[in-house]
Amino acid sequence: MTTLYQDALRAGQEAARTAVLDRAIGLLVEEGTAALTIRRIATEIGTSTKVLYTMFGGKEGLADALYREGFARLRRAQEQVPPTDDPLAHLDNLGTAYREHALAEPAYYRVMFERAIPHYTPGAEALAIAGTAFDTSAAAVAACIDSGAFRPDGDAHEISKLLWAAAHGAVSLELAGHFPPDTAAHRYTTLMTALGQAFLAPPAPSTDPERTPR
Repeated sequence: MTTLYQDALRAGQEAARTAVLDRAIGLLVEEGTAALTIRRIATEIGTSTKVLYTMFGGKEGLADALYREGFARLRRAQEQVPPTDDPLAHLDNLGTAYREHALAEPAYYRVMFERAIPHYTPGAEALAIAGTAFDTSAAAVAACIDSGAFRPDGDAHEISKLLWAAAHGAVSLELAGHFPPDTAAHRYTTLMTALGQAFLAPPAPSTDPERTPR
């Protein structure tokens, strides 16, 4: 009988690494941080501690890998949102995808944003990698500015950060149970729509003679 690690390894090293991380995040959810040890994970996945030490360098390296993996998955989820001819609709779709991904990967979300692993603090390199998860959002905001949907003096990077802050706040409240399922989606949409309106370009002056001030 093969082990979980051996089965994953048949698909390559990256698949094996993903299998280890998924089991680690599962242990974190099921039993808490006390179960997040190299020895316990090696036993669960069916490999040696030497393999995992080589892969991650120890518990700190494992925590760092979980943090980076969370943002890598978020980045892929954002990149998989198909573009549309309407930049505002595309930005809205990215916001929906953000919420859906967070709800689908709550354990990774907590590692990324809620310090679910005590004593782990991401370094500068990990934070820089995390920041790339929002490149797609910043590009979508830039498209809204370029199309004239958003004000021309807007800063795409800053606007995307503000949208992220709002999305994160709503999602975190939902994950914590403060926004029940029957209202969470509506509140999320209402919040994101209201914030987006703050950046909309003003309507063009009317060319209707009857509406032109005399």
